[in-house]
Amino acid sequence: MSRAKNVPDLFGSMVFNETVMQERLPKDVYRKLKKTMREGTAIDPDVAAVVATAMKDWALSKGATHYTHWFQPLTGVTAEKHDSFISPTDNGGVMMEFSGKELIKGEPDASSFPSGGLRATFEARGYTAWDPTSYAFVKDGSLYIPTAFCSYTGQILDKKTPLLRSMEAISKQACRVLKLFGKDVRNVMATVGPEQEYFLIDRDDYAKRKDLIFTGRTLFGARPPKGQEMEDHYFGSIRPRVAAFMQELDEELWKLGIFSKTKHNEVAPCQHEMAPVFTSVNIASDHNQLTMEVMKRVAQKHHFICLLHEKPFDGINGSGKHNNWSLSTDTGENLLEPGKTPSENAQFLLFLTAVIKAVDEYQDLLRISVASAGNDHRLGANEAPPAIVSMFIGDELQAILNAIESGEDYTERAKTKMDLGVSVLPDIPKDTTDRNRTSPFAFTGNKFEFRMLGSAINIACPNIMINTAVADELCQFADELEGADDFKEALLTLIRREIKAHKRIIFNGNGYDDAWVVEAEQRGLHNFKSTAEALPHYTDEENVELFARHNVYTREEMESREEALLEEYYKTLRIEALTMSDMVREEIVPACVNYEGDLSRVVRNKKEAGITDGMETELLGRISALTKELYHKCDELERAVAAAPRAESKMLADYYHDVVLPAMEEVRIPADKLEMLVGKKYWPFPTYSDILFYV
Repeated sequence: MSRAKNVPDLFGSMVFNETVMQERLPKDVYRKLKKTMREGTAIDPDVAAVVATAMKDWALSKGATHYTHWFQPLTGVTAEKHDSFISPTDNGGVMMEFSGKELIKGEPDASSFPSGGLRATFEARGYTAWDPTSYAFVKDGSLYIPTAFCSYTGQILDKKTPLLRSMEAISKQACRVLKLFGKDVRNVMATVGPEQEYFLIDRDDYAKRKDLIFTGRTLFGARPPKGQEMEDHYFGSIRPRVAAFMQELDEELWKLGIFSKTKHNEVAPCQHEMAPVFTSVNIASDHNQLTMEVMKRVAQKHHFICLLHEKPFDGINGSGKHNNWSLSTDTGENLLEPGKTPSENAQFLLFLTAVIKAVDEYQDLLRISVASAGNDHRLGANEAPPAIVSMFIGDELQAILNAIESGEDYTERAKTKMDLGVSVLPDIPKDTTDRNRTSPFAFTGNKFEFRMLGSAINIACPNIMINTAVADELCQFADELEGADDFKEALLTLIRREIKAHKRIIFNGNGYDDAWVVEAEQRGLHNFKSTAEALPHYTDEENVELFARHNVYTREEMESREEALLEEYYKTLRIEALTMSDMVREEIVPACVNYEGDLSRVVRNKKEAGITDGMETELLGRISALTKELYHKCDELERAVAAAPRAESKMLADYYHDVVLPAMEEVRIPADKLEMLVGKKYWPFPTYSDILFYV
């Protein structure tokens, strides 16, 4: 039997999903658990006890011996502490037990995770709480239980809890709005399909480069003769070795219930993409964290290393994560589906207006949600959107909004088909609008594609921002419309007013054009070019008030996240600077000196033979001068790092951005020139040509 015929059986085989619950839980317990999952009600301890036993028995049948509360601290990656199911018996043996209490709550040490000042080091206690809306699964001999993570005082220390809060906020406000249209909806779900870009490089090349090992990106590297300029890698034939990796990746993801749908080569050499089917944003976030972990593990088995850094190689595409966000009701309706006549779809236009207003008013939060040291290198170049937040809605929707604003009638565009001029080929329906690959936040038919996310990011962060901001606008709309005497007239007035007030955020042109930077400034849009510049706006008063209104973050929780992110930023740059210094001192300079020594012997031998004008003398002089320059630039970098002030994180972030980062860029210039001059057998680590064009 082929693999393809086994996929339905394979899919979700390691997940405690609906099918398993129905098989293993008593009917009344299953109904109560489903109610908890659907309505967010507290779970009964007796129900939890039955679920725990069934979950344990199922996990044992899948080869598990341990369980872990799987959570997402502020590190941006996941965390887990494993306990076995064993419990001692009176006769010196063991039995396998798992209680409802152990399922619902765990107590990991919270002191060593980032807290941004919420917790002192000596305050160790933390709690994990079972999230029944995300299925448990078995992996590597353990039962993984998705959980939230909080401190002893109840303050949140993770990324899942605020995401769940933001989902409740947008569901509540969207249901209020839908009620105005005569629809009785119990739940509105934010849905996401996060496309994941990544690089695969040979494991041996990775092991020879300190920069890749310690920082995830190359700190040195001259551009190879060929990069991505021929566009021949994009959607190209997948190499057998990579195809084998992708096949195993799909299988491992399918076992875990992850909807891995699409795989292809991306634009840059060695770059690839995996895209899943959309699901609820909470499950999508869990799945994406798992996907990144599984990618790394499967890559190792195929003698690859999977790089998830946003910009591992200079001069070619970085890797992003396209966050395809929409809203769906529990009745299956997509609220961002325009329908056949979007100009007459008042409900769609109201939700569209809410998103436009949210992105305009909270553009700083969207920029902050994707801010990192790595993403700073990616944004604004090589097919990544710029750092200026704007929205693309396309020609058709733009024309509709223009008509609404002006009060003029809108003439619906006729649907046409493209004749390809070959009789055997079918006519293709032509969309009424194109797509814009340079837009940070683009409408793509029935969803918005937030393209600014870096490849390594936890998608919870940007979706918390989107959910909460849109929820706030829907709340304002509902407040205004619920008391209206003439709903239709009030609705039209609201949409017209808000489109006029927030149309500055809509830009359908080329985001890479220098003229856009000038125009965006004239429109009053933010342009936070770096993480150091963006992060301090996290706790601007209007942002604090936004999250407080919807019970997503307290002021203290926001301040802690700003502090943690600033700390992560300057620590990342510090590690990169120290790695750069090590590579110069221990590898590049010695390699150059060795080559100079051999060149010197050649020059001396030629002089003794009466040859005084050989090119070796000129080459030796150039290498000697560049090596000296590199040595002194490295000195300057080390002094810059040593001079970092003992100061608060904001000042340190500014210092590393303004002083250390430019010093790092200065070190790279002579090093990359030397790579082009020093003999290949002398160069101490694999070059871009070696890494990006392996067989």
